Amino acid sequence: MTAKRDKKDRVLSVRDLNISFQTANGKVNAIRGVRMDLFKGETIAIVGESGSGKSVTVKTIMGILAGNGTIESGKIDYTFTNENGEQEMVDMTKLSQKEIRYRFNGKHIAMVFQDPMTSLDPTMTIGKQITEGMLLHENISKEEAKNRAIHLLEEVGIENPEKRFKQYPHQLSGGMRQRVVIAIALACNPDILICDEPTTALDVTIQARILEVIKRLQKEHNISVIYITHDLGVVAKVADYVDVMYAGRIIEKGNINEVFYDPRHPYTWGLLASMPDTDTDSKRLFAIPGTPPNLLEEIVGDAFAPRNPFALAIDYKAEPPMFNVGGQHRVASWLCDPRAPKVELPEQLKERLAKMKAESERVTGITPLQEGE
Repeated sequence: MTAKRDKKDRVLSVRDLNISFQTANGKVNAIRGVRMDLFKGETIAIVGESGSGKSVTVKTIMGILAGNGTIESGKIDYTFTNENGEQEMVDMTKLSQKEIRYRFNGKHIAMVFQDPMTSLDPTMTIGKQITEGMLLHENISKEEAKNRAIHLLEEVGIENPEKRFKQYPHQLSGGMRQRVVIAIALACNPDILICDEPTTALDVTIQARILEVIKRLQKEHNISVIYITHDLGVVAKVADYVDVMYAGRIIEKGNINEVFYDPRHPYTWGLLASMPDTDTDSKRLFAIPGTPPNLLEEIVGDAFAPRNPFALAIDYKAEPPMFNVGGQHRVASWLCDPRAPKVELPEQLKERLAKMKAESERVTGITPLQEGE
C-alpha cells in the first residue's frame, strides 16, 4: 500500500508555507511552516480538528484563498505535463489566482467540496455543469463532450446517465449529487484530486460507496489524491500517508501504518482515542481537554502544550522541531527528543489500536505493519 516514494514521481512539493488572514480583530497566522509532498498515484490524508488549517492549505494550492488571505512565505511546486508534452514545474505561490483558475483548475488540479449543493449551480443542468470544463480546456465538440459526460456519470455509478444528464441538482439525492461533483472534478482528467470532507453530509452506506468510487477511479486513472478530513475512520480506508495538523502546523506525519499503529504525538493519541468504538466498555467518548490556541496571538513554544498532560518545561519555551522516529515517521514533539522522559501510550488507546490492527488483518489478510515493505 505504501511503496517507497521516488522523487521523479513527486507531483506536489509544499515547503515552509506561511499564510495569514487580516481580520477585524487583527492578523491571524493560520498556516505556520507547512511542508508536504504528494507523489503520483498516492493518497495523502490531512487530518485535524476544525480550524487546524487543513482546508486553507489546499485552497491555496487551488488558488481560491479568501480575499483577506496573504501568502507570507513558502513555495508550492507543482510538476505536470504541459501542452507540448514536456515536464514542467511551477511555483503556484508566484501565480495570480486568475492564472491558477484558468490554467490549472479542473484541467490539472480538481476539487470535490464538502456540500454538493453549494458547489453545483441550481440553475444549470447536470450535463452542462460536467461539460463546461471540457469545452473550456479541451478542443472538443459539444457532442463529444456530452458523450464523455454520460460515460463519466456511468463511471461514478449513476444509473440512467442520459436522463440524469438533462436534470437539475434538486432532482437528485444527496449521494447522487456528490457523485456528480466527482464526475465534474474528473471531467478533464486531472493529475491531482482534492477531496474536502467529501462524505460528511452522507449516511454511512452512501459514504462507503463514494469512497469506493474515488478509490476505483484513482486506480484506473493513476490520480494523486488529497483527503481533508477529521474522520479517522475514513483515513483508515483510503490513505497511504497521513499528515496530522494542529494550529496551522503539521505535527505528525508518516505512512498510514506508522501514524495509526505507532502514533507518537499526544494530539494524535487524542484524535485516535476520540473515535467512536462499538467495542468500548466506556459510555462516554474521549475528548481532548481544552481548546485550540488563538492564532491572533503569537505562539511561544509548542502550540499544543496547554492541552498536553505530558507537556515538558521546554514545551512552553521553544517550538519542537520535526524528530525522525524511524522510517517515514516524523513527529514535532519534545517527547521524541532522546533526552526526554519516556511516556507510554495510554493503556486504553493501546487496546483500541490492537483491536484496529486485528480488524485490519482480518479484513485484508495482511498485517498492517507489513504493507509498506
